[in-house]
Amino acid sequence: MPAITPARIDFSDPLAPRAMDFDDVYHSRAGAAQQARHVFLQGNDLPRRWQGRSRFVILETGFGLGNNFLATAQAWRHDPQRCQRLWFVSIEKHPPSADDLATAHGFVAGTGDSIHPLAAQLIAAWPTPVSGLHLIDLDGGGIRLLLAFGEVSEMLRELVLQADAFFLDGFAPSCNAAMWDWRVWRALPRLAAPDATAATWSVARTVLDGLSSAGFTVDKAPGFAGKYAMTVARFSPRHTAAMPLGRRAALAGRAPTQEGNQAPSALIVGAGLAGASAAHALAREGWHCTVIEAASAHARGASGNRAGLFHGLVNGTEGPHARLLRAAALHLVRHIGPWLRNGLVPGQLQGLLRAEFGGVIDADSMAAPWPPALAQALSSAQASALTGVSVQVPAWWCHAGGWLDPRALVQAWLADAKATVITGSHVERLARVGDAWQALGAAGQVIAQADVVVMANAADVARLAGSAVRWPLRQSRGQLTDISAALADRHGVPRPSLPVAGSGYLATLPDGSVMVGATSEAGESSADTQLREADHQANLAQVKRLVGDFGAIDPRALGGRVGWRCATDDRLPLIGPVPAVALGPAAAPHKAADQPRHVQRTPGLYVLGALGSRGITLAPLAGEVLAAWITGAPMPIETSLMDAVDAARFVAQSARSA
Repeated sequence: MPAITPARIDFSDPLAPRAMDFDDVYHSRAGAAQQARHVFLQGNDLPRRWQGRSRFVILETGFGLGNNFLATAQAWRHDPQRCQRLWFVSIEKHPPSADDLATAHGFVAGTGDSIHPLAAQLIAAWPTPVSGLHLIDLDGGGIRLLLAFGEVSEMLRELVLQADAFFLDGFAPSCNAAMWDWRVWRALPRLAAPDATAATWSVARTVLDGLSSAGFTVDKAPGFAGKYAMTVARFSPRHTAAMPLGRRAALAGRAPTQEGNQAPSALIVGAGLAGASAAHALAREGWHCTVIEAASAHARGASGNRAGLFHGLVNGTEGPHARLLRAAALHLVRHIGPWLRNGLVPGQLQGLLRAEFGGVIDADSMAAPWPPALAQALSSAQASALTGVSVQVPAWWCHAGGWLDPRALVQAWLADAKATVITGSHVERLARVGDAWQALGAAGQVIAQADVVVMANAADVARLAGSAVRWPLRQSRGQLTDISAALADRHGVPRPSLPVAGSGYLATLPDGSVMVGATSEAGESSADTQLREADHQANLAQVKRLVGDFGAIDPRALGGRVGWRCATDDRLPLIGPVPAVALGPAAAPHKAADQPRHVQRTPGLYVLGALGSRGITLAPLAGEVLAAWITGAPMPIETSLMDAVDAARFVAQSARSA
């Protein structure tokens, strides 16, 4: 299950907080910041090594109370020659609570003051304690903190990154041997960038031998606060394994936006949620994006509804679908939440009720093993009291849920990315010219050119990708029903304070209208956008199961909208570089490609799509995943989830069955 056990911390000695479960202190009494600067910054020759670079990646094996991170962030902020973006990736099995972080970093009650300038930002963004990766942006996005909650050896296997420096921290080997065992050392070579360094306060023989076995040249340096020595090391292996074909960055060896180096560029086809999220995430990494849309404006397809729901998935399994949706919902709340709160994107963040008609929630499951901050099981009476309407069945209160206006989100993403948007231009085909890609119109004219191209144009990706790639895509027609405020008043339509979803859903919008949805009907022709009275009736019947009966409404008086969703057969999105191997029995791919990461790719050609009915939930995280794939930045999802959404997974499945 996803729940993480928080740390139990004894603060009775404020100079040396103690982890009660390991009977060891978090840092020396001589000072946490001083220890971090001496052992980890000086031990990795920082800040000198990050100067003049576009990106620098640090991997830490124990976040603890965040002292090493905050000391590093402070050094980065004060360095006029700092790298453009600092990535700090840190693993923690037992993270502290936000309250414990406030205690650890000297907050003065009622003032918000702390001795660490970034501590307040860190605490405000502190993630829900569930397993997996949690991406946090600090200091305006210049610092990206990727927290990995889980067992250190398991999370090291799940990370996809190239670390320039390792902070090997954790409780003493005698107190927590798992932090220093052979599984940790075995994982480091795969995660180390060329010339990576490592440092730790420990000089235990297991540490020295472990680093040596991982391909590091090991030395000792003067220790901190009376310790005679500490360990420093540099990655210098005799042999290095080649990175898998499907995990390589688009422009290896070229750093974006360094002085004298033109920013790399991306051409994105499609200006809906998928395309806008890709543009926004790539812009964060220093790329310039040109977005081409066939329609006359952005968000005219399935992303054009005036409101849509978002939430994770609560069920008894931990399959990739549930894990991805949970991670995506939590990511959305952290990264889009500020825009919702300041009104840039209309919406609501107070959660969503997911009704259960199958008896999943009963008296015994009310204490389900989910962190209360993630989801709570409610009886029908509790759900009714919370929403102010008569909810007919028990429900999950999904806290990382709500609704938002997808059109406003697309507009905000494109504006923040400073993307060039070309509307009313149909891309007939894509062409590779030298090292660049071109988008060509019907008459063969060049619409735009860039280093890479991202197909984010829903079901039309199959046409642009060409006959060599045949993804199992399906389209479905979805009709929303809008009940105006006047109609809702006249017919007694319930207006829940939170969105309520189940087999159908309804949400109250700021103007007093009620959005009801949505049908799902398999089809092929996305040109069919006419409203159907029968679909309005079907939507109304579904929500009456959720919130009880109300007066009959003439479907001819109802508004609404039709959108076409695109999904894969496995209901997971398509993300990543496009396979260069044909899909199907005639292709007979080589057995070496039985895992997606080993499938040959078409250089510079990427896809982001098939978000299905969960486009709002998935798009923010999916854009970050694609940007990491293209730029080589740390991947914000686990490698097992990366394989699950990889655009080459169907080729790998074909190879396994060959």
